[in-house]
Amino acid sequence: MSFYDRLEKETILQREELYSVPQLNAALKGKISKETYISYLSQAYHHVKHTVPFLMTMGSLIPQEKKWIHKVIIEYLEEEVGHEEWILNDIKACGGDPEEVRRSKPHHETSIMNAYNYDYMKRKNPIGFFGMVFMLESTSKEIANAGAKGIKKGLGLPETAFTYLNSHGTLDIEHMEFFKKNVNKITDKDDQEAIIEVAQNTFKLFANVLRSIPM
Repeated sequence: MSFYDRLEKETILQREELYSVPQLNAALKGKISKETYISYLSQAYHHVKHTVPFLMTMGSLIPQEKKWIHKVIIEYLEEEVGHEEWILNDIKACGGDPEEVRRSKPHHETSIMNAYNYDYMKRKNPIGFFGMVFMLESTSKEIANAGAKGIKKGLGLPETAFTYLNSHGTLDIEHMEFFKKNVNKITDKDDQEAIIEVAQNTFKLFANVLRSIPM
């Protein structure tokens, strides 16, 4: 079994917990309000704006003997820069106020997920952040496009309100192949355990972020 296959296997329960969240299932069926969708995008903004700082933190902490990972991080950085602005544009297309969202504070659950990842990288193992990458990319690959279709059908919003979901649903299919290829190069047992631990925990934490969104 490859490490990627093991990672998928050892996160099945946490993935099922995430996919059972009522807010997520309602979105997939197009049974949420515009206010709920904007609230979701607001929390997405508050964690996506940390993606580049997360990756930079990871890169700064990786030991020299594993510096090959820097090339992987650089490629991710080039892909991820500015995605939080896509989310603000989607909010504007929904009739929301992007500047109000920019100034707002994240939900407690979103702050916890962000803080957990910074803390884990600095206190335990920076390579564990690949667990967060796996959670986000595997989740968006599975549900982003379907969620966009369901919400668009239910609310009649324009295509411009779904830039973030549609782009990530498409991009992350490609990203998962890139992720799979590189994560399978990680053979250090401690690094593998760190990735699995972070993945399991961030599935749970992201489920809490979704549960925090008012219906």
